[in-house]
Amino acid sequence: KGTGGVVLVQHDARRQSVSTRVQQEPTQGATVELTINLRYQHILERELSAGIREHRAVGGTAIMMDPHTGEILAMASYPSFNPNAFGRSEPSTYKIPAFQDAYEPGSTFKIVTLTAGLESGALTPNSLLDCSPGFIKLPGRKAITDDHKYGVLTFSEAIIKSSNVCAIRAGWKVGAELMSRWARRYGFGQTHVPRFRGESGGIVTPLDALNDSELASMSMGYAISVTPIQMVLAMSSIANGGRLMEPHLVRAIVRNGVREEIAPKVVRQTASPSTIAWMTPILEEVVNSGTAKAAKLDRYQVAGKTGTAKKAIPGGYSDTDRNSSFVGFVPSRRPEFAILVVIDTPRAGQVYGGAVAAPIFKRIAEAALVDAGVPPTIHPAPPILRTVERPATEPPARQVTLVPVGTTSADRAVVPDVRGMSAREATKVMMGAGLYVRMKGEGVVVEQSPEAGATLEIGSMSVLELRRAPAGGGSR
Repeated sequence: KGTGGVVLVQHDARRQSVSTRVQQEPTQGATVELTINLRYQHILERELSAGIREHRAVGGTAIMMDPHTGEILAMASYPSFNPNAFGRSEPSTYKIPAFQDAYEPGSTFKIVTLTAGLESGALTPNSLLDCSPGFIKLPGRKAITDDHKYGVLTFSEAIIKSSNVCAIRAGWKVGAELMSRWARRYGFGQTHVPRFRGESGGIVTPLDALNDSELASMSMGYAISVTPIQMVLAMSSIANGGRLMEPHLVRAIVRNGVREEIAPKVVRQTASPSTIAWMTPILEEVVNSGTAKAAKLDRYQVAGKTGTAKKAIPGGYSDTDRNSSFVGFVPSRRPEFAILVVIDTPRAGQVYGGAVAAPIFKRIAEAALVDAGVPPTIHPAPPILRTVERPATEPPARQVTLVPVGTTSADRAVVPDVRGMSAREATKVMMGAGLYVRMKGEGVVVEQSPEAGATLEIGSMSVLELRRAPAGGGSR
């Protein structure tokens, strides 16, 4: 925010200006550069809205984050309001649910149970847990059940199949002190953005109140409330090797012509690299063969966890209203995005996170990965090798001329010329100039928009049309 200046004006008896003097010059404010990517934001809003309509849900929230930096790339919620005409909306929508709405996460919280079991040494991925007879009865409450009678499962299988009974037995093996410790190491029960005064810290049951019944609930994602930003940060920590990042929406501040980047901030280490190395394939198998098959992508490996939690009502829990969610990262071995989808009270079709939230995650992730030009991790295309007959007199190779950035006669930055380059070469040059790239076709670049030599607008989109060179050599 800038400050106004002060001008002294001298008037005559007729109130006409005689002289003016600037006593204090105005100061210009700074410009903020946000982390929000407009294309990802559009994808997120589009798919969240479509999913809410499809399942006739009350609402929902979705977040896309860079797991390595904590940058929030996109964030959307419904219902929302127009800040330019907020008087037309319900006052209950005047908030940011991603930071302010706390909910019981259900099975997505089992990543904490998994971490605590492995980090403490109480369990290994192959430790056996008896889930028989498919339910657990605790004094003073309804029986806690699984959807299937699994019998004996390994710890890994219990997470993949999302067994509540096995998660409870795992939590009891770990103990209340360690479960509480890792819940807080992942950032639950704490706020994460110091400058955002409205942020909720959620609720973590105090250690002295974690009896066997409360610990059973916590181990499967009840008796604890989290915010969407906390949950996606926890999964981001697994994606980046065990670092809890501080989320942020401002990438840089430009003040007086000087750009100052906001450095990523690591809050703490949540789990050791060796534990993360065990957890990643388990979370991949949740998608490949477990409860999140609907999040599976054809060309990219996904890791994540589903969650379905009944909503609390006076005197207990609703039998009809649920929060259905999925949180994951992709590609799982070299993550580009961590994405959370939470759907509030789906009323059409199935209600489970794997059927409601996972498909929305899939559509968001697939569109964003293609837009970002991330190469496939499943069955990547092999290099094409072929022998061609060269003509006796081979035409000279096309000379590619690059227009240097910022060296025209008008001293303005211009778009480079990438015609004739391969997709990889052109992408490298364009991104080096500060442009995003979208490809059409295959082969070498034959057309580009904006044209080479046009005024460069940092952060804008460049569309490149590619075409394969004709047999016999030569470029087009």
